[in-house]
This record gives sequence, C-alpha cells and structure tokens, in this order.
Amino acid sequence: MTTAYLNGEFLPLQEARISPLDRGFLFGDGIYEVVPSYGGRMVGFKQHFARMEQGLALVEIVSGLAESDTREICQRLIDINSEALGENIGVYLHVSRGADTRRFHAYPDGVQPTIFAFAFALSAPAVADRHNHPGAKVAITEDLRWQRCHIKSTALLGNVMHFQQGYREGNAETVLYNEAGQITEASSSNVFIVKDGEVLTPPLDNQLLPGITRLLVLECLKKAGIPHRETAFTVDELYAADEVWLTSSGKEIMPIVKVGENVIADGKAGPVWEQAFALYSKLKFEL
Repeated sequence: MTTAYLNGEFLPLQEARISPLDRGFLFGDGIYEVVPSYGGRMVGFKQHFARMEQGLALVEIVSGLAESDTREICQRLIDINSEALGENIGVYLHVSRGADTRRFHAYPDGVQPTIFAFAFALSAPAVADRHNHPGAKVAITEDLRWQRCHIKSTALLGNVMHFQQGYREGNAETVLYNEAGQITEASSSNVFIVKDGEVLTPPLDNQLLPGITRLLVLECLKKAGIPHRETAFTVDELYAADEVWLTSSGKEIMPIVKVGENVIADGKAGPVWEQAFALYSKLKFEL
C-alpha cells in the first residue's frame, strides 16, 4: 500500500477522497506536474515547480504552496514509498480550484484549492547505447486539441484520445502536426529531429507544452556544443530526418525508429541521440 498526500495530510492512497463537486472532477479545472526521481533524487524540480506556478497563475488559482513546501511533500512521498515502489519513483502533483457548493462555470470565490499528490514506480532509466536500444515506433496525426496547450491543465481528454489512437495500433506515442503540416509535439511528449548533425525542435507557442525534459535537453546540447535550433519543421522533414527523439519526464530521451509507415534513416537509434542521452544521464540531477 502506497502513501499519498491530500490537503495537508499524508494517508494511504486508497483512502484519499475528494468531493464530487470538486472543479477538477467536474471541469478539469486544475494544473498538474509529474516530477521524476532516480535513487531518491529528483530531476528538474525547480523547473517543474516554476511551470506549475506559471500554469496556476494563467488559470487564476492561488495554491498557497511555497517551493520549499512542495519540495518537502515530493521528497517525503519518494522516501515513504521507496520500499513499496523501488528506487525510481515519479510524483504526480495535482492542484484543482477546489470544491464549490454547486456546478457553475464561473470561477467561485472563497474556495480552497484541492492539493493532491501520489507516487508511482518508474522504469529504470535506459542506457545510452545506440547499438542495444531498440527504439520505438509512433503514430502520426493532425493535432485536434485546444489552442492553449502551453498550460499543463488536468483537462487532458484531447491528449488521451490522441495517445489512445497510437496505443491501439501498438505504438508508443502519437506525433501531432498542425493545419500547416508542421510538427507541434506528441500527445505526451516533445519532439526533436536530427538532420546533418543539427538538432531541431519546434519553438514554444500556445500549441506546445514547455516540457521540462525538453528544456534540460536543450541545456545539455548547449553544454556539449552540439548544434541545435528551435525552429518549425514539417511532416516531410520529420520523415527525412536522420534521427527522431521524443522527450518527457517518464521517457527521458526516447529514440524513434518508425513514424507511421515510415522508417527513420536506417531504423536504429542514432549517434547524436547516444551522445545527448549520455550527457543528459550525467547532468540531469545538476541542471
């Protein structure tokens, strides 16, 4: 049995309860983060907290959580649950607007936010060895979600439907493109390609979640002197890439060897991925 956190109390996850009138349940009215940890050490906590604060401000929720308090909650969940979950643990942190006395679309006054967190097991991190990494295959489809994807809202039905489309077909993810045929992101990941030794990723806008792993990878590329740019690229340019990667807190940097029916390059993880992932694995606790 694992331990969760709910509104100031640590308790068994099975005993955590919220009101059916909670706006997170009724409207998806909330913000969330997922913080990974390995061997008890969190990756990118400061960046995750900053993104959560930005998201809460954009939807006008005042959580009252200080960075130090949030770090303590996450670290305690990692420590408490390590015996049950192992040494690699993710912490899901969820802040909704809270429970009102009625269902009404407008933001209510005087409602206390619901703050919930729980821990779950992560897979062991991959090894930066391109000769022994099988890579993954993904689906690709037009992005049909809302136009404020930079907000990490708990209202994830659009993402879930896109992910399910790929999952049903045996794929690890679904890559998305906009009306102009440009890649935006994947249903739960950011997208990178490599062409002629240069790493490219779409620039941030309202259609793109500012992924924390994406940010850390860009910092690693800079430290390593690997050429990189934030720039738009098309579906055809994705198909013609030398390498394709997806990044997220759970996936870290995942090499993609097939997109839809299109094999990427020679269908194997590439050398730039190997170099970038080796550096990320070395520096991820320091960034």
